[in-house]
Amino acid sequence: GNGLIYLYGGKANFLQKLDERFTTEQKLTGREQPDITGLIGQYAHGNEPSHHITYLYNYADEPWKTQKLVRKILDEFYKNAPDGLIGNEDCGQMSAWYILSAMGFYQVNPSVPSYDFGTPLFKEVKINLENGKTFTIRAQNVSAKNIYIKSVKLNGNVLKDTFFKHEDLMKGGIIEFEMSEKKKKN
Repeated sequence: GNGLIYLYGGKANFLQKLDERFTTEQKLTGREQPDITGLIGQYAHGNEPSHHITYLYNYADEPWKTQKLVRKILDEFYKNAPDGLIGNEDCGQMSAWYILSAMGFYQVNPSVPSYDFGTPLFKEVKINLENGKTFTIRAQNVSAKNIYIKSVKLNGNVLKDTFFKHEDLMKGGIIEFEMSEKKKKN
């Protein structure tokens, strides 16, 4: 995230380019690829290598945009129907994105042991870890309107970052989202 922002000449330029990807009306060109589906501008959710892009707003101080896009994708691109999954389910990546994102986070960079916040879909989820511990995710006030994170606590401690570490998940405990209808600017 930060290296890419640097290459774009800073957060303002990076945000402009990122916004453009999601808002452009310009169509994709080139050869036809059937798994380039689930388009939001030129972002193609049906093409798995793009899955981290919605979370990049966290790195440029506009996490509410990540939260709004993730919720849109959860609501519109995954349906309980025979044709309810857009794109191509390559080795479970489409489902893995959904499961992690529905819990409220996603691993943007697989080589970094941390999870970036998106927006949770459920009021409560429990992960029974192989070490015998439980990691619980609670989302107070979550609803179709309350998609923005007002605050996050990990084991009672307020988190200031837009991520948490894998080691914290593996210790077990509780992460609590306080949700709001209003986007939070920081």
